[in-house]
Amino acid sequence: MTEQRQHKTVLLDEAVDALLAGAETAPQGTWIDATFGRGGHSRHILLRLGPQGRLLAFDKDPEAIAEAARIQDARFSIRHEGFRHLADLAPASAAGVLMDLGVSSPQIDSPERGFSFRFDGPLDMRMDTTRGESVAQWLAYAEVGQIAEVIREYGEERFAGPIAKAIVARRQERGPLATTAELAELVAGTVKTREAGQNPATRTFQAFRIFINAELQELQQALEASLSVLQPGGRLVVISFHSLEDRIVKQFIAEHSKEVYDRRAPFAPPKAMRLTALARIKPSAAEVTGNPRSRSAVMRVAERTQVPA
Repeated sequence: MTEQRQHKTVLLDEAVDALLAGAETAPQGTWIDATFGRGGHSRHILLRLGPQGRLLAFDKDPEAIAEAARIQDARFSIRHEGFRHLADLAPASAAGVLMDLGVSSPQIDSPERGFSFRFDGPLDMRMDTTRGESVAQWLAYAEVGQIAEVIREYGEERFAGPIAKAIVARRQERGPLATTAELAELVAGTVKTREAGQNPATRTFQAFRIFINAELQELQQALEASLSVLQPGGRLVVISFHSLEDRIVKQFIAEHSKEVYDRRAPFAPPKAMRLTALARIKPSAAEVTGNPRSRSAVMRVAERTQVPA
């Protein structure tokens, strides 16, 4: 197996500081790490919680669940579920919610997970390898139009059409794609121009990963659920790593950070704002130098308003 790069948690101090800001020195409430990953943020939060504090984490990845089992702390628990299951929690039960939307280095650097074009492995890309279909299974039957739409929408790839046609032509001639190397080679042979320093397959791999894991849909569901779960004054902290995610987070916070008037009932009182936008934070130059994978990160911070929804 290829040696894995050690995972470095992005915006570690900044995220935890933002999440716990305004709380007492030793916070006693229940906090949510909605995307445990390899536990960098969770471990840092636990260092700051008081004896009565609680931390609940979520993650779909069985390897993340195995890593979480190493945390021997009675204040900590984790659910093997995606973070859309925030909706299952009681209203106003959380003092803060943290979402780190990045793929962890062990996931990227494990050939058997199929996330990266840098290593040859099965074309899988599932965050939860215990359920659902892999990218290879989907590509074995998907039609040209559907494949092109996924690549175009989730990869913002201008060569989506030719790539989709090449995938289906390959399937008809030699059988479906089965490995990351096969997909990367096919895309490289189809995409004739690309930004300097970027592998031609970058956007296609991103698109298939987002699609097969329903990442953007789950993000929307989790953000909506956070409005119910957060207590008044509770913080929402979200770290995004590409423009599609960040756009959703930005628009969500903006939508709920203003009073909404119903034009059909001009004399009715407005619907109260539910969030206050607080900050947009990027990694420091020093962090980007030490961890190049952090360079695209954007952290947005909002606070649940005191006014009942």
